[in-house]
Amino acid sequence: MKPWPLLALLVVSAPVHAGAQAPLPRGVEAISLLGDTLRAPELSSAARARLTAQLDTAERAWDRNPESADAMIWVGRRTAYLGRYRDAIGIFSLGIAQHPEDARFYRHRGHRYITIRRLDRAIEDLSYAATLTRGKQDEVEPDGQPNARNIPVSTLQSNIWYHLALAYYLKGDFRSAAAAWRRDVELSTNADMQVASRYWLYMTLRRMGQATAAAEVLRPITWRMEIIENGSYHRLLLLFKGTIPADSLFAGGDADPALQDATVRYGLGNWHWINGRKDEAVRIWRDVVKTGPWASFGYIAAEAELGRKGR
Repeated sequence: MKPWPLLALLVVSAPVHAGAQAPLPRGVEAISLLGDTLRAPELSSAARARLTAQLDTAERAWDRNPESADAMIWVGRRTAYLGRYRDAIGIFSLGIAQHPEDARFYRHRGHRYITIRRLDRAIEDLSYAATLTRGKQDEVEPDGQPNARNIPVSTLQSNIWYHLALAYYLKGDFRSAAAAWRRDVELSTNADMQVASRYWLYMTLRRMGQATAAAEVLRPITWRMEIIENGSYHRLLLLFKGTIPADSLFAGGDADPALQDATVRYGLGNWHWINGRKDEAVRIWRDVVKTGPWASFGYIAAEAELGRKGR
């Protein structure tokens, strides 16, 4: 077993620094963008048993090969799936110390910095990951929790740009976010990746007042797209396009109903906002923040909206 509490406090002197994490009370993973205390998410007994078994398997693989970057990454990822986000960041920081040119560690640490609301740190990590992968061939990124078809739909570089763009979006830096989303669209090689990147790009452009450019983003979106896991994004884009009504959004089909719900409700709130129904948008975002789950991107985005100008 590895000393996770010590790893979580590791400070790495690297091109992108891990930074000392402020001490938090036991069981607290983050402070929200609204100042609320966020504790490790509760899991069902079945989910906890399954995720713990997966982490145990990953730890044994790392014990057998402690120099393996792949083994270390899987321990970090599986630690995060249990809601131990700060421990995961410590593991990825250790990976950066041992494998400073491996973009995957910056990509995954950047993701988890978003989870714990350290957006500037996320931007540093993900920007450096983008630099490390510039000019290199992209690679499929294996899923930690496979979809129904067991077909990975994302790649290392698309995930780097996706999370970088999201961090800018959450900070309200829409110009930088739009540029990063456009790069992500370029890297998106299948329908699932396209709907994910176009969803956020559309909302970003609408926030910038670029309705014509946003409409162009929607042009390739159709009912006929074969979607494996990003059904929520697909349905929201069809709503934005005027193809489906709002009451058809909650149709199911995504891997995690709780995450889907937060994603859909945040997007629905944004649809109301960009169409001038701001009170309804704020009401929906407040409901998202009340019900969670707090690690989902829809929740964090709702948090960011409510934090702007004290809404």
